[in-house]
Amino acid sequence: MFSFFRKKDAPAATPPASDAVIEPQIEADVPVDAVVAEVVAEVAAAVPPMPEVAAAPPAVAQPQERPTLSWADRLKAGLAKTRDKLGKSLAGLFGGGKIDEDLYEELETVLLTADMGVDATQHLLKDVRERVSLRGLKDGAELKGALKESLNALIGPLQVPLDVSGHKPFILMLAGVNGAGKTTSIGKLAKYFQSQGKSVLLAAGDTFRAAAREQLVVWGERNGVQVIAQDSGDAAAVAFDAVNAAKARGIDVIIVDTAGRLPTQLHLMDEIRKVKRVVQKADETGPHEILLVLDANTGQNALSQVKAFDDALGLTGLVLTKLDGTAKGGVIAAIAKQRPVPLRFIGVGESIDDLRPFDAADYVDALFE
Repeated sequence: MFSFFRKKDAPAATPPASDAVIEPQIEADVPVDAVVAEVVAEVAAAVPPMPEVAAAPPAVAQPQERPTLSWADRLKAGLAKTRDKLGKSLAGLFGGGKIDEDLYEELETVLLTADMGVDATQHLLKDVRERVSLRGLKDGAELKGALKESLNALIGPLQVPLDVSGHKPFILMLAGVNGAGKTTSIGKLAKYFQSQGKSVLLAAGDTFRAAAREQLVVWGERNGVQVIAQDSGDAAAVAFDAVNAAKARGIDVIIVDTAGRLPTQLHLMDEIRKVKRVVQKADETGPHEILLVLDANTGQNALSQVKAFDDALGLTGLVLTKLDGTAKGGVIAAIAKQRPVPLRFIGVGESIDDLRPFDAADYVDALFE
């Protein structure tokens, strides 16, 4: 590829001897770098340019659809902490060996640590002993079935589904301590009744907690449900207006929210009794259901709340929330033994569909499996 140049006026070179080394002659006035650059430019011009290749777009992770779990699976997942506390301890008892007093003592300890309470624990132990005796059971592995049957028999009466078809509007009034999940439960209940083809109206009767009304309005917007609210701080007036509005609009179910309160706050307990009386003035048959919302994390304290609110209002049902965040799910047995108010709904998660009617058999199965 390279060509060599001879200076124009130079005389012809004398042919070299046969053993002489021939050195190329380059024009003195043309630098070597310039020659190389010229050659490179000629080569570059002769070679067609490479086509531009667009950079590949960065890989984007495709969202994976969340698998839809059945209610039984969600219940098992929600009761995982209680099951771990109860089930792992029971696994040793059910592993084999003979049924004797030592085994019953271990079973008593396990039931108490699951927050079932003294009364419920003693009741279950007595019932299990009777079943073991009647069937002539000898092996510890056979104790599991007897215990499941006893627990089902104890909490089964709490399984009373809520029927709202008897009145229109059907008036639900909710009560509970601060932080039990009352307002959130109202939103989930609204969705539940809507899924049954019922029209729903909400009454923002929590006039004490900051932003409680706004929170209920958000739930109403999310479910497409109307909310009755007032700027005044009179919860009874809100309830009265809401009942009349529900009658005028032909609403199927009205849910009345109330402020959270402790049973020891006597003035607030008087206030919620006033709400009940005012609802009765608007509809002499109401309220048709008075639900107490309980936080499962409170354990045995939930039982004392049931007693206090039942004495003050005459409870017709319970809602037990946050079972997925506690190992104290055994409190249901304590309630069943000491104050068997129907357990209408249980909650095992934050999803709007994670509040469902209580089923005793599903609950027991989720504890042991």
